[in-house]
Amino acid sequence: MAEKMLQFVRLQQRQPDKRDAGERSADWGEVYQAFAQEAAGAQASRCSQCGVPFCQVHCPLNNNIPDWLKLTAEGRLEEAYEVASATNTFPEICGRVCPQDRLCEGNCVIEKGFESVTIGAVEKFITDTAWEKGWVKPPMPVRERHQSIGIIGAGPAGMAAAERLRTMGYQVTLYDRHDRAGGLMIYGIPNFKLEKEVVVRRWQQYVMGGIQFRLNTSVGRDITLGELRQKHDAVLIATGVYKARDIACPGADLPGVVAALDYLIASNRKGLGDDVPEFENGALNAEGKHVVVVGGGDTAMDCVRTAVRQGAASVTCLYRRDKANMPGSMREVKNADEEGVRFEWLAAPEAFTGTDRVEGVRAQRMHLGLPDATGRQQVEPIANAGFALKADLVIKALGFDPEDLPAAFNEPALPVTRWGTLKVDHRTMMTALPGVFAAGDIVRGASLVVWGIRDGRDAAEQIHGFIQARGETPAIAAE
Repeated sequence: MAEKMLQFVRLQQRQPDKRDAGERSADWGEVYQAFAQEAAGAQASRCSQCGVPFCQVHCPLNNNIPDWLKLTAEGRLEEAYEVASATNTFPEICGRVCPQDRLCEGNCVIEKGFESVTIGAVEKFITDTAWEKGWVKPPMPVRERHQSIGIIGAGPAGMAAAERLRTMGYQVTLYDRHDRAGGLMIYGIPNFKLEKEVVVRRWQQYVMGGIQFRLNTSVGRDITLGELRQKHDAVLIATGVYKARDIACPGADLPGVVAALDYLIASNRKGLGDDVPEFENGALNAEGKHVVVVGGGDTAMDCVRTAVRQGAASVTCLYRRDKANMPGSMREVKNADEEGVRFEWLAAPEAFTGTDRVEGVRAQRMHLGLPDATGRQQVEPIANAGFALKADLVIKALGFDPEDLPAAFNEPALPVTRWGTLKVDHRTMMTALPGVFAAGDIVRGASLVVWGIRDGRDAAEQIHGFIQARGETPAIAAE
């Protein structure tokens, strides 16, 4: 039955039911259960249909959130999916992994006494229903174009650009050094947040739509950037950023002190059924170990919750600021807390101790001082306030920096910024090399999946404009 809107005064906010912490910590299934249609419609009806929808303003994709909430409340789910997918390449993924509490839901205009609309859960419900009903179709163009586009990197930005360009009729080839498409959506995000089948089915649809994938292909090793430029009418670099930030303290090179992405990739590969020697020999396996994760972002939360599921003896998150200043999603922090993770707020590592391998962490209590030039409070140590933690495995989740792409691609003319990201003209998204564009984290720096999607779609429009300006050969009708 269709619901009237503005029901927030009558209906309380409700997220989908969560599986019990003890149950979900023992497997890799997603934490939240599916909404029933009646519950999803009721939650959608809480939307106030406000004149200035801050949820949409604060969504990187500017999703038409009030529109698809209203359609869901009215039971018009196929139309709701059409509206949601018009601006979002992967609504079923964003509904699962976006930090809605910091984006759309966090900016809902409903006063906090009533609490915001559960936007992410409704988005997931709409798109999962669309997949079940067969409403999601491969990206098929109305007319084919002769020009081809090469995209380096099959992560969120690369795949979003590929979908948009293919829909325009271009011949699109994605190159990726891994053996599966999806980038961090496959290898970086654990199953309990994003089950891999959700990513794989999109990849399979892209193949059905005529997008070519060249996997296990490393640009600079298996093919050069110059060869790609000769082969394609335009090239998009969307490699992401994967180089782990290190920590400068004694013992950082001890065995057992590992990078977050190495740890997560090993866990995800194991879950996908791959042979992972580093997991089997225990180097990247938390089973039975006392684990300390250094960092406070979403990657750190992925690591602590993965360690719990691997059967760690204890899991501690060490973060130098307080809970209120943590960059990760508060929803993920709460989930981790429920699953038995211990948080040491306002604490930073001084040294990793041990002889042949790590045995502990020597840490220092911190306090927040005066704001710096950015307005964020500086972190300062408290004198004589050190403490020690036992640790058989330390995971560094301090963020990511770009790899040296000019060196990796053997293309010194490819310019970079002082942060190591690729330098582009921000109006056109093109690098100093004509016809070579860049988008996503390799330009922006480490960011969210939703920003990768936005950048990929914007890059597709700029590439289309570039090819149109050069003069296009006549399109051919699709069969």
